[in-house]
Amino acid sequence: MKNIVLFGPPGAGKGTQAVKLVEKYGFNHISTGQVIRNEIQAQTPAGKQVEECIARGEFAPDDLVIEIVKNFMSTHQDVEGSIFDGFPRNTYQAEQFDLLMEQWKSKVDVMLSLEVPEEELVERLLLRGKESGRADDASEEVIRNRIRIYNEQTAVVADYYAQQGKHVAINGVGTVEEIFARLCEAVDKLQ
Repeated sequence: MKNIVLFGPPGAGKGTQAVKLVEKYGFNHISTGQVIRNEIQAQTPAGKQVEECIARGEFAPDDLVIEIVKNFMSTHQDVEGSIFDGFPRNTYQAEQFDLLMEQWKSKVDVMLSLEVPEEELVERLLLRGKESGRADDASEEVIRNRIRIYNEQTAVVADYYAQQGKHVAINGVGTVEEIFARLCEAVDKLQ
């Protein structure tokens, strides 16, 4: 079983590429945002806690996010591998995730980091906002703030995996197919 952290700033194309990787390799796609939304919708105890955090305008505590990922993973073990999209978001989550994987006698095999210049990200997100109607993609100011927060709080996770020799930078500029081919080349090296 291969475990891949698909990483990159907002608008890098993680969701689009994760779907394509799932189709090609049969991996499980673990979009932390979607897993959390499912927990909220099901009104599980963890989902209710996250919902309370959101209502207060706060991020869910790291340990709660880790618990939700752990619960999801415990019921999704019989797959070729997993792609983690949106997790881990900080070094603490990455450290706890490594401990969790050890309990399952597994590990993160690689972090594939989609590298995209900020101006390209802004253009992509504004376009996505027009097409999808997502409020967080409609304002350039909001988009730049999200990218700033990513750079300040989340980008350091790449350093964590780089120290383990597991970080692979992927050029995230080009057509969806060109980027996908680069990702596949990196995944195929794991086989």
